[in-house]
Amino acid sequence: MSQSTLLHTLFQYKSWANQELITALRQIDAQAHPKSYRLAVRLLNHTHVVDCIFAAHLTGATHSYEATNTVETPSIDELAAALDEMDGWLIHYVPTLTPEQLSEKIEFTFTDGKAGRMSREEMLAHLVTHGNYHRGAIGRILSEMSITPPRDIFTGWLHRG
Repeated sequence: MSQSTLLHTLFQYKSWANQELITALRQIDAQAHPKSYRLAVRLLNHTHVVDCIFAAHLTGATHSYEATNTVETPSIDELAAALDEMDGWLIHYVPTLTPEQLSEKIEFTFTDGKAGRMSREEMLAHLVTHGNYHRGAIGRILSEMSITPPRDIFTGWLHRG
């Protein structure tokens, strides 16, 4: 499996895992658990914002984010739609990259004002691992409310089909 193919597969998996997590988040009684619900949604929104920021870096576009989360917490429906859109963009973007583009180093500025320099491949790998990390944290929040978190396991996803 080439690196680009592996990255493409990982973004398909990420999209599935995000959808599974949205389904689980809809099970939270937000009125009974307002802090946990808000934290879970904000963590997932954070992953989305970071995806958007890095999508801008990947394409040389300008983004409007001043931080790695938004001031307002989106509704679960708004977040689900935003995740679907960004996940779809990443799934379609990755296969368009040549090996040379994947290895190209891109300079950018982090939201804290510090300079950054990463290859496209490193940026894409960051988005996959960053999303995994925060989905795991949200899984703990769900468990604390006696909601079974989705089985966010790459091998399980690979063998579903």
